[in-house]
Amino acid sequence: MQLLKNTTGQALGQRREKTLALRQTQTIRAPLVASNISTAGEERGNLATCRAASPVTVQETRELERDPAEPPSTSGGDRSHETDYVVIGSGIGGLCCAALLAKYGYRVTVCESHYLAGGAAHSFSVGGYRFDAGPSFFLGIGGPPGDGSPNPLKQVLDAVGESVETKKYDRWVVYPPGGGSFPNIASGSAYEATILKHGGPEALAQWRALDTAMRPLQTAAGLFPAAALRGDLGVALTGARFLGPEMLGMAAIAPLLTGPFSALVDKHVTHPWLRAFLDLECFVLSGMTARDTLCAEMAFMFAERNAGRTAIDYPMGGSEAIIDALVRGITKNGGRVLLRTHVEQVVMEGGRAAGVQLRPQGPAAATSSSSSSSSSSSSSSSSSSSSSGQPEFIRARCGVVSNASVWDTQRLLPPGAAPEQWRRTSLKTPALDSFVHLHLGIDATGLPPDLECHHLVVNSWEQLTGPQNVIIASVPTVFDPSLAPPGKATVHCYCAANEPYDLWAGLDRRSPEYKALKEERAEPLWEALERFIPDIRDRTELKLVGSPLTHQRFVRRHRGSYGPGISAAGGAGWPGPKTPVPGLTVCGDSCMPGIGVPAAAASGMIAANSLAPVWAHLRMMDALLPQPGGSAKAGAVAARR
Repeated sequence: MQLLKNTTGQALGQRREKTLALRQTQTIRAPLVASNISTAGEERGNLATCRAASPVTVQETRELERDPAEPPSTSGGDRSHETDYVVIGSGIGGLCCAALLAKYGYRVTVCESHYLAGGAAHSFSVGGYRFDAGPSFFLGIGGPPGDGSPNPLKQVLDAVGESVETKKYDRWVVYPPGGGSFPNIASGSAYEATILKHGGPEALAQWRALDTAMRPLQTAAGLFPAAALRGDLGVALTGARFLGPEMLGMAAIAPLLTGPFSALVDKHVTHPWLRAFLDLECFVLSGMTARDTLCAEMAFMFAERNAGRTAIDYPMGGSEAIIDALVRGITKNGGRVLLRTHVEQVVMEGGRAAGVQLRPQGPAAATSSSSSSSSSSSSSSSSSSSSSGQPEFIRARCGVVSNASVWDTQRLLPPGAAPEQWRRTSLKTPALDSFVHLHLGIDATGLPPDLECHHLVVNSWEQLTGPQNVIIASVPTVFDPSLAPPGKATVHCYCAANEPYDLWAGLDRRSPEYKALKEERAEPLWEALERFIPDIRDRTELKLVGSPLTHQRFVRRHRGSYGPGISAAGGAGWPGPKTPVPGLTVCGDSCMPGIGVPAAAASGMIAANSLAPVWAHLRMMDALLPQPGGSAKAGAVAARR
């Protein structure tokens, strides 16, 4: 390999003893040299061979999308270098994994194809408005460090010494078929009051019977925090401190935890309204009904509701605040986050994932990755090596972590790299449907002062998962007015996991047909918004419609999918972080524990723990987790949004 340059950078982490460190950036020529790649035994047994040598800042290979008034932030230079781990994708799972790996002492590089970090949880600006691209509903992320929050995302933030300022609230509004609305307050007593009001005494009695049957599962789901889990035999040591009398009898109910929630619902609930309401709760959590939703996920929700840990947090600054905190956790410990850095292929050497090849960055590449909504404010930054079109490589001494979906991960592997049976099984994973998004900037004059942030519209109880039946909306400026110009408000409305991709397949995004279909498929979202802001169309000053093709393009999701539709009734279950490809680890919502922000964070945490030596993992747990028997016990599976 040819050494191109040595640069000296100032250390960013305040807790670092050194203020200056040498960063070496190297050009890696294909093929990679197998002798320089550490074996699995070396990476576990000698952390010193895979440690982050120096803290560096986030590198942007092209300018981020910004408002015209904001100063540009650009960074050029050769992206080829050597690191310990390459993480493909900067979704919640990938960032959590990278942040923890950097905390463990590894040198980490995150490669993000988009011009913004965060995956489905990124934020973007248009016309002075700041929008959440995806999730805005978070539980238990805003407390003080070490508060015992069961949310894996909060555990990661605590582990890397970062925090997010939040606004706490306790309810959202449900708009059922036929008109009217009711607040859904996520506490045990309030939940029972809602069931009694809308389902009657019979529904309440059946709910209580279900809750009683769920009690042992609630206990079981709370035994092991995500921070203690790993994907190898080391879990016997990291989980040992949580073994106690509660484990007696848990083996008998383990099949219930890993089975579908419907196994208990069918036994205890016959009331039509209550069954539909439980299906709705499952759908919002997993994109599936009780028949396919993992019972462990619902057991965690029951436990949180009964324990009174039901505060909802909106991050001030939007979901971007969470992403920024995770990026800080990476960079202050020596990691790098490369934006506009598309991984073309995982590079194999000697049968092992040894790095990644990047897509060249010339004028054509810059054009293909630029957003129609940001074309006025995004421009190319200097990138001397990429503009030549020469291949760029990042060597990964210890391995590669894919935060891409189960389908996209397979497409990143060269032919013959993966066992054929695993490849076929992965590609056959069922995909949930996609999204339609409506992002609006509106005039806020005269809006009700008691307007809630989150709203859930159900058009029919009969076909709950049907196209555009369940619609979710948020008005985050209720909590954070800085997300819009003075006197304005931001609105995000979407239908998730219920928009068929086949309606959009093959359409040219520049065609009149595509624009017409966007207007047609957005109409139910407008109607949902009119349930609580009747004059929303007249108030609208900025409108952006996102389709499954938008989701596929900017979040790099297979068919724009909400995620894998892995049914709890199928028996196969969600895969863990390990793969049959040496050197390749996976994380994200294609892995256990599944779909959603806390679940994706848990997958990233489990992946990082699995790659770290057990002794380092135990040390992290000592600093992070309360001892068993304390005030808080966390669950291995967390609520999504």
